Amino acid sequence: NCMVIVDCLTDNNNRTITDVRNCFTKTNSKIGAPGAVSHMFDHQAVFQFAGEDEDAILEVLMEADVDVTEVEQEDGKITVYAPHTEFNNVKTALNDAYPDLTLDAEEITFIPQTEAEISEEDRPMFDKFMDMLNDCDDVQDVYHNAVLND
Repeated sequence: NCMVIVDCLTDNNNRTITDVRNCFTKTNSKIGAPGAVSHMFDHQAVFQFAGEDEDAILEVLMEADVDVTEVEQEDGKITVYAPHTEFNNVKTALNDAYPDLTLDAEEITFIPQTEAEISEEDRPMFDKFMDMLNDCDDVQDVYHNAVLND
């Protein structure tokens, strides 16, 4: 089963809930109580930038006493994952160590702990669901654990 977190910002809860619920009902999706799937995701600060030496980055962050979840290097890109509460600490440590560093990504996001593959026959409905959610004015972000094979 695919899990989805819909992050909204609103001045009218009833309107937002109605809009979001419509996206679920019109695509045969089940809506859970607020926070129902949040335990299936890790709330993480994520930074990505060009680099090869993840050990050097890890060392910089550890010396700055930053709590880090993981540092990965792939295809000339380094990705740092840290608890969302460490966002500013990671950013400060990286900027202090590498003043000229260009960040390709710096965000607080929800990383799924497990992935769910979307079948070819379910893909059109999933795409419709995502499009409908993204069309809602109050929806800021949609996080999901779907694996989409393009």
